[in-house]
Parts: sequence; C-alpha cells; structure tokens
Amino acid sequence: MEHLKKGTVESSEFVEATFNFWFIDNQHIRSPFPAYMQDKLKGESVNRFYAWVAQLEDEAKKEVNDDIVTEKFEEIIFEEALKLAMTEDDRITICYPFLPRLGDQVNDETNAQKHNSKITHRAITKEKDETFMKVKLKSESDFAWETKFELPL
Repeated sequence: MEHLKKGTVESSEFVEATFNFWFIDNQHIRSPFPAYMQDKLKGESVNRFYAWVAQLEDEAKKEVNDDIVTEKFEEIIFEEALKLAMTEDDRITICYPFLPRLGDQVNDETNAQKHNSKITHRAITKEKDETFMKVKLKSESDFAWETKFELPL
C-alpha cells in the first residue's frame, strides 16, 4: 500500500494503466466512457481514490492488496462516470459496458426481416424483481422490431 502515495511513480503507473485499459478500445473490450468526460473523470476519480486511501487506518492499509486496490479504483471510476454522464444511453453503457450499444449490428440468420439490423434505442425496464434491457432495432430493409433480455445483477 505504501507505493500508492500520491505523486509516486508507482501510483501514476497504476493509474495510467487502469485508465488505458478502460479508455482505449482493446479487441473485445470497448471503452464505456465517452471522450467528453474522460479528462474530468481522470481528475475526479484520482482525487476520490486518494481520499479513500488517506482515510484508511494503518491496520487496514496492511490488509489491502493489489486486487482490492484495483477493484476500489475501478469502482470509483464507474461511480464518478455516472455523475458525469450526459445521456441516459451513456449511463446504460457505463452500467453495462459489455452489452450491445446503439449502432451495433445484430444478425438474425433465422429471420430474413431481422437480418442485418442495427440497434436504434436501448432502455432499462423492471418487471417484478427482474431487470431487462429493451432494445429497438431496424433492419437494412427498414423493418423495425424490438426485443429484451434479462440483465445480470
């Protein structure tokens, strides 16, 4: 934990590595953070992270390992990003970064009308104790349709 004192080389490398992972699209992982918020998000999340580190008791600092530090920092980044989000769709992407997004193509090989469709709208809905993402799509032939799927907890 000592290596995370504000301004140290190790802390800046850790912080930059985390931001690079989440801010730059990498193969199967797309950044959930729009460009308009990234600079402010960096500052807000780093300040809040160091405030969290500073309030830890000495005994707690001994217990904290790299996994806990990484998990806490990422939690802070996502919480701060939600505060900065300008649209509901941005909030959905931040909450569910690995799910389909606006403009993504969906190919339904079993239904010619739905083949080669693009997502045009997303919304979160609740039914009893379950949460769903409702997705509206439009095919190349202008066939509009929608579907929903249950979201992970």
